[in-house]
Amino acid sequence: MIAGAWERARGQLWPVAQQGVACGLSWWVARILFDHHVPLFAPIATLVALNTQLGGRGTNAVRVVFGVVCGVLIGQAAYVLLGRTAGAVAVGCAVLVALLAALVLDGERVTMAQAGVSAVIAVASGQLAGIERIEDVLVGAAVALIFSQLLFPVHPLKLLRRAENAALRGLARLLRLGVRGHGGDPEEVLPLESRTLYQLLRDVDQARTDMVNVARRTPRWRLHRGSVQAMSKAALRLGMLGNSCLLLARLAAEPGPGTEGPLDAGIQELADVLETYAAAAPDAPARHRCVRSALAVAARFPAEADTRNGADTSNGASARQEAGTRAEAARLALGLSVRDLLVVVGVSEEEAERAVREHATDAPLHG
Repeated sequence: MIAGAWERARGQLWPVAQQGVACGLSWWVARILFDHHVPLFAPIATLVALNTQLGGRGTNAVRVVFGVVCGVLIGQAAYVLLGRTAGAVAVGCAVLVALLAALVLDGERVTMAQAGVSAVIAVASGQLAGIERIEDVLVGAAVALIFSQLLFPVHPLKLLRRAENAALRGLARLLRLGVRGHGGDPEEVLPLESRTLYQLLRDVDQARTDMVNVARRTPRWRLHRGSVQAMSKAALRLGMLGNSCLLLARLAAEPGPGTEGPLDAGIQELADVLETYAAAAPDAPARHRCVRSALAVAARFPAEADTRNGADTSNGASARQEAGTRAEAARLALGLSVRDLLVVVGVSEEEAERAVREHATDAPLHG
């Protein structure tokens, strides 16, 4: 428990430090620019904008400004039309209209929340407080944009690589769980880990989207769009790898003969390949090693093995045929997993298919 808490704190220490410094800077700048009030909302806007996942902070800052402006304008309209004496009616109407406007125009929760809060403040405090809130939020959002886009922009490739590594480790755990649960009910052995895996794959998709957004909006990364697009395309294939590994783990966990023994060892070896690649630096040598290791696993367990059972229809022959069919399905799933892994690493789909089919020892990388 303590170790987990320390890992969480260590992983978020740098973003939290940025938020603390940025909030202090927002207060200081707002006090210099606007000396007629206490700038409470400047650091609040900075905190709301920066307190999100890396890659989405700049977008969050824009959403905060949009929500505040929308809420203030609607709140002031309610103040003029209904007056402060209307009390609950004015506040309720202002919040309702502000939330609907934010929902129609943007739909994000942070925008809706800021619009609703700003509408309440505008109705309760009058026109001046609404204008002051807009001033504060503009300063806070500007500081957040400076921190997120200019001073400390997130590395888009590292952002995706971190999520991919977590997903690859999750795939390795899933395969090992399937082997350990051999002979049991896969509906009992795999569901929890498969749900975790799907969440990791969703994290990869979110990181891929954030990476593309960062590369498009951050000046220093606009020149690297080619690398970003190549990694984005490979990340899309990670979902296919997840499905093929899930099928392989399910076949390994199913009761009955056909997948135990040497093929279990092959699945374990593929899990080792996934973990090794996740732990390695994302350079060309590591990718080449991953390709060669994965192809070696596929070559030792070709899909066409153990499929000849003759025409014997005895009970023993039927059992052998069932075992052969089960083994063939597992070998096909193993080959499919290797092929998808090669594509994720950087091999073209055609080359990956050929390498697995022809039991090659290596395949060329692209990009």
